Amino acid sequence: KYLIPREANDPVILKSTGETTAIMYLGFSSDELSGSAISDYLTRAVQPVLSTVDGVANAEILGGQTFAMRLWLDPQRMNGRGVSSDDVVNAIRSNNFQAAAGQTKGYYIVSNVTANTDLQNVGDFKRMIIKAKDGGFVRMEDIATVELAAQSTDASVAFSGERAIFIGVKSTPLGNPLNIVKGVRDLFPELERNLPPSLKMKVAYDSTKFITSSIEEVRNTLIEAVVIVVVVIFLFLASLRSVIIPVVTIPLSLIGVCSLMLVAGFSFNLLTLLAMVLAIGLVVDDAIVVVENIHRHLEEGKPPVQASLEGAREIIGPVISMTITLAAVYAPIGFLGGLTGALFREFAFTLAGSVIVSGVIALTLSPMMCSVLLKQEEPGWFARKVDKVFGATTRWYGRQLDRSLDYRPITALFAVVVLGLVAFMYMHTSKELAPEEDQGILFAITKGPKYANIDYSDYYGEKMDKVFASFPETDLRFIINGINGPNNGIAGMLLKPWDERTRSTNKLKQPVQNELSKIEGVNAFAFNLPALPGGPGGLPIQMVINTVGSFQSVYEEMVKLKAEARKSGLFIVSDSDLDFNQPVVRVSVDRSKANDLGVTMQSLGNTLAVLLGGNYINRFNLEGRSYQVIPQVPRAMRISQDSLSNYYVPTATGQQVPLSTLVKVETGTNPNALSHFNQLNSATFQAVPMPGVTVGQAVDFLEAEAKKLPAGFNHDYLADSRQYVQEGNQLAVAFGFALIIIFLVLAAQFESIRDPLVIMISVPMAISGALIPLFFGAATINIYTQVGLLTLVGLISKHGILMVEFANELQLKEGLDRRSAIEMAARVRLRPILMTTAAMVTGLLPLLTASGAGAASRFSIGLVVVSGMMIGTLFTLFVLPAVYVAIATDHRAGKESQRAREIADFDLKHAKTT
Repeated sequence: KYLIPREANDPVILKSTGETTAIMYLGFSSDELSGSAISDYLTRAVQPVLSTVDGVANAEILGGQTFAMRLWLDPQRMNGRGVSSDDVVNAIRSNNFQAAAGQTKGYYIVSNVTANTDLQNVGDFKRMIIKAKDGGFVRMEDIATVELAAQSTDASVAFSGERAIFIGVKSTPLGNPLNIVKGVRDLFPELERNLPPSLKMKVAYDSTKFITSSIEEVRNTLIEAVVIVVVVIFLFLASLRSVIIPVVTIPLSLIGVCSLMLVAGFSFNLLTLLAMVLAIGLVVDDAIVVVENIHRHLEEGKPPVQASLEGAREIIGPVISMTITLAAVYAPIGFLGGLTGALFREFAFTLAGSVIVSGVIALTLSPMMCSVLLKQEEPGWFARKVDKVFGATTRWYGRQLDRSLDYRPITALFAVVVLGLVAFMYMHTSKELAPEEDQGILFAITKGPKYANIDYSDYYGEKMDKVFASFPETDLRFIINGINGPNNGIAGMLLKPWDERTRSTNKLKQPVQNELSKIEGVNAFAFNLPALPGGPGGLPIQMVINTVGSFQSVYEEMVKLKAEARKSGLFIVSDSDLDFNQPVVRVSVDRSKANDLGVTMQSLGNTLAVLLGGNYINRFNLEGRSYQVIPQVPRAMRISQDSLSNYYVPTATGQQVPLSTLVKVETGTNPNALSHFNQLNSATFQAVPMPGVTVGQAVDFLEAEAKKLPAGFNHDYLADSRQYVQEGNQLAVAFGFALIIIFLVLAAQFESIRDPLVIMISVPMAISGALIPLFFGAATINIYTQVGLLTLVGLISKHGILMVEFANELQLKEGLDRRSAIEMAARVRLRPILMTTAAMVTGLLPLLTASGAGAASRFSIGLVVVSGMMIGTLFTLFVLPAVYVAIATDHRAGKESQRAREIADFDLKHAKTT
C-alpha cells in the first residue's frame, strides 16, 4: 500500500470462484423511479435480504447508480471569486467532519456525546463556506451546482429493450445452486410485497433451469433403461419367473447404493443419477449369469434346489472376480484430485457401490429365488423358440470358433492390427475437456474502442439487442455495459425451452456471431457457458504470454499470434487484451514558468485531480447510510483536451492563472492495459473456436505457435483452455491405474500371471470398438468418453473371466487340453455373454437418443459403452480363445499338484455332505 500514491484509493483484495456469470440474475425496472433511486432501494431493502440465503457469496448490483453528493464546479466562477480546487477540498474536509466526541461519565450515568459537525443534505452543502473574501463569504452554491445524483453513470443494463438494474446472485465455492435459487425464490413473495408501486421485478436468468431439466431428463432415461432391460431379459430367458430374479436386483441394488450414498454424504445430482443409469445394465449382469447357469443345470434334469446350489457354487468364482474387477475400475477416479476428481468422485463411488451390492445379491438372493421360482416343466412355445435360436447360434459360433482356431496366426495378426489401430485412432481423434452443452443461453462479450464512453456502448448495445431479438429461438435478452470500464460489457440471449425450438446453442452460435460481426464500431464474441460446473466462463480459448521484456515486445508477439490464428481458420473471432489504442492527453508542464509564479507541482496535480478525476473527498450520511462527496467539473466542461485551457491554478500570491499558460497539451495513445501474469509483463490471446473445432485442437495450435516465441517468453493458459491442459490427462492416468488394479485382482484370483493377460486382451478389442465412432466424428475424447472407456474396461473383462474361469475348470476336472477347454467354455458361456451384453447395450440406448438439457454428455458416455461393448464382444469371442490356446496356463499339468488334490478332496467331501 505504501508504494501507491497517497491520493489513490486503498487496494481491495477479492476472493471469488472465478466464474464470470452469476447463478441467477434478477431484473428491476420502473417507469417512474430514477436509476439512483432504484439502486438505493435495492441496496437498502433487497441486497441484504438476498445475501442472507445460505450459500450466497454476494448479491452484486449491476448497472446501478449509487447516490452521491455531486458538486459540479464551474472553473470560471471559481476564478472570479478567487477559489482554488485546494480551497474546495479543504472546505469539504473541514466542514463535513464526522466527530467521535466521546462520552460524559457521571457518578452513575454514562452518556454518549454527538455533535452535528457533518453535513446532512443538499442545502447544507450549498451553504457550506469555502472561504472568506472582502468581508463576505464564498459559499459552495456560488461556485458549483450541488445535487444528489449518481456516483457514476459509466454502467447500464437493458433487459429485453427496457432500461433496468440487475442483481447477480453469486455462489460460494461450496454453495449448491439448486438450494440457493430455491432460497432466493422463497423470498420472492416478501420482496414483491415490499416493492414500491412502480418497481417491477423479474427473473432474467436462472442457471438451475438447465440443471433441473438435465436431472429430469436423466430420471426419464433411468425409467426407460429399466423398462428396456426388463424386456430384453425376458426375450433372452423366455420365462416370466426367470425374469423376476434379475429384475429384483435393480431396485434392491439401487436401494442399497442409496443407503451407501446417504452414509457417505452424497447427493442426488446429475452425475450420480447418470451413474444409476449405467448401473441398470451393470447390476443385472451378475444375476443374469447366475440365473442362466442355474437354468442350464435345470435343463440337465437336476431338482431346483440342487441346480441352484451347484449352479451358484460353480459360478461364485467368476461372479466375485467380475464384481471386484468392475468395482476396482472406478477406484482411481474416486481418488483423483482437481476438477475431475471433484466432479466424478460421487459418480465413481456410486457405480462401485451399486456393483458390489448387486454382486452380493446375485450370490445370495438370486440362488434362493431360483430354488423357489424355477421349476422343471415343459417350456412354452416362446421358450422353445428362444432355445432353438440360441442353440442354432451356439452351434454356428462353435463352428466358426473352431475354424478360427485353426488359423491362430491370422487371429494374432488381427489382434496386433487392432492394437495399432487403438493407438492411431486415439492420437487422431479430436479431444476436449467436455462437450459443449445446450444450456439455454448464449452469451456475448462486447468490447468497444478504449475511447468509448457509456453512451457509445449503449448505442451499439441497442443494435446487439435487435440482433438477438431477430432470432425466433430468443425468449429474453439483456445487455450489461460498463464491466471493467464503460467500453466493455456482456450480453446474453436466453432461449426458449428445449422442446420449443429446433436449434441448439451450438448451432446458433455461428449465425449469431455472423450477425454480431456486421455491427461496426464494437467487437462482440458469442460463446457458450462452460460445459463443466465451476468453469471460469468467458471466451473458451485463452493463452497468456509473458516476459521480463517490455510491453512493446509482448505486443509485437501478440500481433503475430493473432495473424496466425486468423490464417488457421480454427477460430470464429480472436482478440487480445493488449493494444496501444488508449487515447491519452499528455500535459507537459513548463516547470520554469511554474516556479517563477510559485505554482507547485502538487497544486497543479491536485487541481487536475479535483476537476477531472471524480475522486471522492469524504462521506456524508443519509438515512442511515453513507455516500460519497465528489467535486468535479460537469461533463460539458471536460469534453475534450481543449477544456483544460479554461481551468485555473493558484500562484504563490493566491491569484489564479490559466492552466494554459503553464502547460502544453498533446494527444497520443498508450497501452490500453498493463497486465501482469506471475509478476511478468503479459498479454492474453482470446478466441472462440469454429464449430467442430475442439478446445484440444485449439490448444495444439497454440502450443505449436508458442514454440515460435523468442527466448525469454513464457506461456500459460486461462479459462477452458487451462482446465483442459490441467485436467485432460487426469483420466488417462486413472485409466492406467485401473488396468494395473484389474491385473492384480485377476492375478490374485487366478493365481496366475498368464490368465489375466488372456482376459485383458479383450480390453483393446473393446476400446477399438469405442474409438471407431469417435474417430469418425460422432463425438470427441472428453471427460465423459474417458469415463465410458474406464467402464468399458471392467465390463469387457467380465466376458473373459466367464470363459477363462470355466475353461480352467474344464482343464482341471475334465482333463481337457487348452483348445478343447476354451472351445467348450466359449460355447457354454456364449448365452450369458450375449445376455449381459444385450442388457447393458439396450439399457444405454436412451443415452444415444438423448435430447434436451445435458444431452451431449449423456450421448458421449453412452456412445462409448454401447459401441465398445458391441464391437468388443464380437472381437473378444474369437480373439480371446486364440490367445488362451497360445499363452494360457496349462492346468492339466498341475492336476496332481497339492492344490488340485485339495480341491478334489473338497469336492468329494462336499458331495458326501449333500
